[in-house]
Amino acid sequence: MSVMNARRRPLIPRPRRTAARTALAGAAAMGMLGLTACGAGEAGETGGDASGGVDVVASFYPMQFLAEEIGGEHVSVSSLVGPGVEPHDLELSPRQTAVLGEADLVVYLKGFQPAVDKAIELSGVENVAEVTSYTEPAERDPGHEEEHGDEHGDGHGEEGHEEEGHEGHDHGGEGATDPHVWLDPVKYAEVAEGVGDALAEADPDHAGDYRKNADALAEKLRDLDADFREGLENRRTDTFITAHAAFGYLADRYGLHEESVAGLDPESEPSGARMKQLHRVAEEDDVDTVFFEAAAGERTAKTLADDLGLRTDVLDPVEGVTDASPGDDYFEIMRANLQALRKALGAR
Repeated sequence: MSVMNARRRPLIPRPRRTAARTALAGAAAMGMLGLTACGAGEAGETGGDASGGVDVVASFYPMQFLAEEIGGEHVSVSSLVGPGVEPHDLELSPRQTAVLGEADLVVYLKGFQPAVDKAIELSGVENVAEVTSYTEPAERDPGHEEEHGDEHGDGHGEEGHEEEGHEGHDHGGEGATDPHVWLDPVKYAEVAEGVGDALAEADPDHAGDYRKNADALAEKLRDLDADFREGLENRRTDTFITAHAAFGYLADRYGLHEESVAGLDPESEPSGARMKQLHRVAEEDDVDTVFFEAAAGERTAKTLADDLGLRTDVLDPVEGVTDASPGDDYFEIMRANLQALRKALGAR
């Protein structure tokens, strides 16, 4: 899909709240008097419309970043995920569900956080920007994965790889389950322009500012894409090993091949057969680094690296920003990722 076509997609309308749903939301909010309050930065605590701006609720950091960058001074943005919270495992309180129903716009990624998908349906929120509707799934070379599966014995149908939590981690096309679209700067730029249009529809008085900000952000993302393309030229190897299969979109964009220890589920444990496959991959593809995520720790990655005499380094999926992140925002973290990849792939 072209960027122009992506920008024509409207935000997804939701039915207006029924009286029953409004009453349920109000009851949920009242019920919060006996519950622990949300952490700093979570919906219901730091958001709100006190300044008279558009009240935007974002499902987790990459959505929050878009809303803040594009909305600027016209929006008040709150995130459903507080700092240091694992976004996959989010469980929403009744208060947060009620806050969703009162938002002027919700920005989220369908399928990434099942609790959010369900809460959006229950909340009756009217204006929803579901970000994958603004870009097409990644197109993959059908021979890409098969080639590596034959060469290393690590195809998805092999024993030890297609375990619980590992199935279907093809990062594009029908049945794709990898949600990390924001790690492809080109697709994230398309998403940014779509969110700009969604904000313009939710707040027509400032439509020009939203579209201007979205265009500026998209241009910065295309510059980031150019930096990745240039920075990853003349590399020694195309293969990198990660603890968590979060980098398929990034790999597809730049012609790389990701091998993961744990598949898409960061909590799953690899089998002995999978570890043997990774040993073979590292030797045959001249891999010298095993990447881990700072927020998740390096235990499994370090075990594999120690066995092979490899080093470890951080590759951050930018699902959130914490004190352990290699940067303070999306762009800083992505540029840190680029430098880590350059070193691991032997780019000159």
